[in-house]
Amino acid sequence: MSSKAKATAFIAMMAALGNALFVASQTIFTTGQVALDLSHVATYIAAIYGGPILGAVVGALVGIGPAIYFGYVGGVLGPLGLFGLPVGKALTGLTTGFLSKTLLPSGGPFPSKRTVLISMLGYVPECLFTVLLFRVLVPVFLPSETAAFLITLLTPILVKAWIEIGFISVLMGALAGNGGFLSFVRKFVS
Repeated sequence: MSSKAKATAFIAMMAALGNALFVASQTIFTTGQVALDLSHVATYIAAIYGGPILGAVVGALVGIGPAIYFGYVGGVLGPLGLFGLPVGKALTGLTTGFLSKTLLPSGGPFPSKRTVLISMLGYVPECLFTVLLFRVLVPVFLPSETAAFLITLLTPILVKAWIEIGFISVLMGALAGNGGFLSFVRKFVS
């Protein structure tokens, strides 16, 4: 199998995993417009092991499920959700991919503590983008009553997101030193 075909299979597998994790996790905890979302597990796997481009592509694809859910199905973000969630998740994949390529040894296994730190830092651009989305774009593009309601959700959303990222980062640290997992991922990305 060619390296392009392997990368495509890896992207498809991670996108499916991320969206499945979103569906499964959001059924565990949802309150209004705030829901548990563990889809970034797939984003981080792609970014740490495949680099910034694979991380960004997978991040955007795992943002589709949450974008539909918070944009139209259970949410009021509308087109802003369809745009904002995939872009934010792509930023996390891109940033984490750059950080991992810069700060982790090539070939792995990777140091667990450094992987946890990279995973935490990789979320910062998405966090800032989320603040921009809620503080700037929501008031401009949504009716004032809807915007006022959504702005009140920014703090709970960010607190929940950082708790998720903390959990996912620890999981990435555990996977970083796992030879079997590294061997599996290396079948798809070099």
